[in-house]
Amino acid sequence: MKNKFANKLKELREESSLSQLELGKMLNVTQAGVAKWEAGTREPGLDMLIIIAQFFNVTTDYLLGLED
Repeated sequence: MKNKFANKLKELREESSLSQLELGKMLNVTQAGVAKWEAGTREPGLDMLIIIAQFFNVTTDYLLGLED
C-alpha cells in the first residue's frame, strides 16, 4: 500500500499539470527519484521534504498526511 506522502505528492503534481520529469527538473532530482517517491518505495530526506512543501505551497504536515 502506498504511503500518504506518495499519494499527496502525485496528487499535487497532477493538479499542477507536471510530469514526473518536469517536477524532477524543478526539484533538481531525477524522474526516477520522483517515480520512487510516488510509488512509495523511497522517501525524500527532511531537506527535500521542506523544498517540496515550499514548491507546492503546502505544509510538511499536509505532505505527510497529518492534516488535510
